[in-house]
Amino acid sequence: MIDKLDAVFAALADPTRRAILAMLLEDDMAVTDVAEPFEMSLAAISKHLAILSRAGLISQERRGRVKWCKLEPDALRDASVWMQGFGQFEPVNLDAFERFLRQELGGRGACPDHHD
Repeated sequence: MIDKLDAVFAALADPTRRAILAMLLEDDMAVTDVAEPFEMSLAAISKHLAILSRAGLISQERRGRVKWCKLEPDALRDASVWMQGFGQFEPVNLDAFERFLRQELGGRGACPDHHD
């Protein structure tokens, strides 16, 4: 479980990956759509997606010619359980997690607001 926790926390440590997770809270997205708001190459986004995928935070599947990304919210469960061990954290609530991500990324413009 420790290796899995390390992968989850390492994945969450990067602001680009947190922005990607916030985007995927809304719906599944094609890799090219995930890459669109970022000023980096598709190859760089693919590396971020691979890290999120290895951590179990997202899954990727090919549908025809398009590769799609999907949030895997249960991947945060082990991290949530681990944090609860300190007695200061509640179980991960996806709505609260979304609000946290939006607050974290709000001033940077890296994550579009899909609730307009």
